[in-house]
Amino acid sequence: MNYDWSWRVFLDMSPDGVHTFLETLAMGAGWTLALSLSTWVLAMALGSLLAVFRTCTSRPLRAVGAVYVELFRNCPLLVQMFLWYFVVPEIVPRSLGLAIKQMPQPWGQFVPALLCLTLYGASRVCEQIRAGIQSLPRGQFQAGTALGLSQPQVYRHIILPEAYRIVIAPLTSEFMGTIKYSSVALTIGLLELTGQARAMQEFSFHIFEAFSAATLVYLVINGIVALSLRGLEKRYAVPGLIAGKH
Repeated sequence: MNYDWSWRVFLDMSPDGVHTFLETLAMGAGWTLALSLSTWVLAMALGSLLAVFRTCTSRPLRAVGAVYVELFRNCPLLVQMFLWYFVVPEIVPRSLGLAIKQMPQPWGQFVPALLCLTLYGASRVCEQIRAGIQSLPRGQFQAGTALGLSQPQVYRHIILPEAYRIVIAPLTSEFMGTIKYSSVALTIGLLELTGQARAMQEFSFHIFEAFSAATLVYLVINGIVALSLRGLEKRYAVPGLIAGKH
């Protein structure tokens, strides 16, 4: 194959006439991080609540948690992305739909992508935290109740703090997955890292350079995440439980 390799292409001006291709890739990486971090914070909060629903004594709440998980976890992420971007603005009240459609770029793409990834991620985080909760001895609940704590207080002060420490490893994988899932947002026009790499290859015809750079950035970001949370896991390991020191 006679391919014209040229790493200097990153210094060429992008179609916007303001930034080089290297700068647009950096901007895309920034949007990837913003989307991933925002998603992770919201998914952790919602996923924790759903995990409590799935393990509490209330049957209606357990049913709500189960239905939510099965609905969002079993529907393809790409389909959910399209539903949030193309379908939801058409089925909500007209004024709200118009407001959604008239959001300036890139917020018109960022907000639907954030909602999609958050709801999808929460269904997966829920199951991981649920597994952590159910791995704890049943006596934890009983001891908290014996101390006079209500069920919400038992979860808040005893159960969830321990469950988080047990499931740091799978949550690390989920966070890294969220960073990669964010690339699906390019399908609705958000120019995150993969979107910028695709735009670069379309205008410069240097496909290998564009996606090699994007791959390297993803590796660096996920490497930093993995190393950081691995240190956190070692620091907060629960003796006698998963990853704990005996």
